[in-house]
Amino acid sequence: MRPSRLLSLVIALALPLAVSAQQLTVSAAASLTDAFKELAPKFEAIKPGTTLRLNFAASGALLQQISQGAPVDVFASADQETMDRAAQQKLIDTDSRRDFVTNSLVLIEPAQGGAGIKALQDLGGAAVKRIAVGKTATVPVGRYTKQVLDGAKLWEPLEPKFVQADSVRQVLDYVSRGEVEAGFVYRTDAAIAGDKVRIVLTPSGHTPVSYPVATVADSKQKALGQDFIAFLNSDAAQQVLARYGFGKP
Repeated sequence: MRPSRLLSLVIALALPLAVSAQQLTVSAAASLTDAFKELAPKFEAIKPGTTLRLNFAASGALLQQISQGAPVDVFASADQETMDRAAQQKLIDTDSRRDFVTNSLVLIEPAQGGAGIKALQDLGGAAVKRIAVGKTATVPVGRYTKQVLDGAKLWEPLEPKFVQADSVRQVLDYVSRGEVEAGFVYRTDAAIAGDKVRIVLTPSGHTPVSYPVATVADSKQKALGQDFIAFLNSDAAQQVLARYGFGKP
């Protein structure tokens, strides 16, 4: 066989592989980090030739990245408010929007040497000097926290004690390292920390914690993005998410 014909054959055989290879970039709320890292290879296995690229941060920070032109295909938020803003800015395909999990807000303290908090009112005591909270402008868990503390008329009195965090995982780090006496995170985050933190209580009085996902309007992989959204609601993915403590939508 002539070298030129051999080269043509090699190119012809390689072409289908090159065409099928595709990357899907998913920007997801920080609280989804561990679950999505486990789900990624499972999705790639059912979509041969696909590479799932994951980007984690606070939902508000991710929205800012998308609005500034970051190449994102799918956006998964830890609250409806952030996704509503994405819709208002026409940054997502609203028809693709789906809720896929729920979560719970919890108050935690360090497992060792904690202040022995039993109620929200204990946060005002002398034993609690620092309270980690998510930044309300960009971190959904911070907004859920504010709703709870506003309802208890504690937000303003406690403000001098607040240590502002850039994500729910940063709140978790502050508490697990004993750098603060208390913090508000999701139940799934507290579970990840294991024996480093103790759940004090599960407060009420906030908007239900539900997670929406949608394809990004400027995505060039919308069909694949839709496949990922469908995958998140599949039995296999829901079983993984449930193991990390997430509830059904």
